Amino acid sequence: MPYEWTPPPPHTQPRWELCLWPYRSLLRKDFVLFVGATALIVALPLITVLGTPILWGLLPFFALMIAGLWTALNISYKRGEVLEELVVDETKAHLTRHNPKGDRQEWQANRYWISVHLHPKGGPVENYITLRGGDREVEIGAFLDAGERLALYNDLKQALRADGSRKMGLDPSTRN
Repeated sequence: MPYEWTPPPPHTQPRWELCLWPYRSLLRKDFVLFVGATALIVALPLITVLGTPILWGLLPFFALMIAGLWTALNISYKRGEVLEELVVDETKAHLTRHNPKGDRQEWQANRYWISVHLHPKGGPVENYITLRGGDREVEIGAFLDAGERLALYNDLKQALRADGSRKMGLDPSTRN
């Protein structure tokens, strides 16, 4: 799951954190291997035209294809550098979204007035989740897939209840 619950350290006030990030199917270390393997496979047919003028006609298109692939994967990685952090303590909840361009969006509300809402079909994505508290409603986990958002919704509902931190195993008094 591309999110993680962080329990509070022992002997501190009841507090928990939730960190969410987009799923990565292609890791950075595999990025270079993928581009290299693609270049090798596409270059194999060029062996047949070695030493002919046709090679020089095809080579710019080959280089353009590799550069386009590299650029597209880099852009995809930049757009996926999103991190959402929800920190909840006894009195307040604070949501921070770190966007790919470096800017941050923050939301804060009284912990006891927060409600979690699931919009199965009405949001921009299926199983769209919002947190409502104070005078604003904010989205959370829109980059997750539909099944992950549904699991997150159930976890958030349970965690935001008055005794939710104990039920989720996040209360230090229930830890071994």
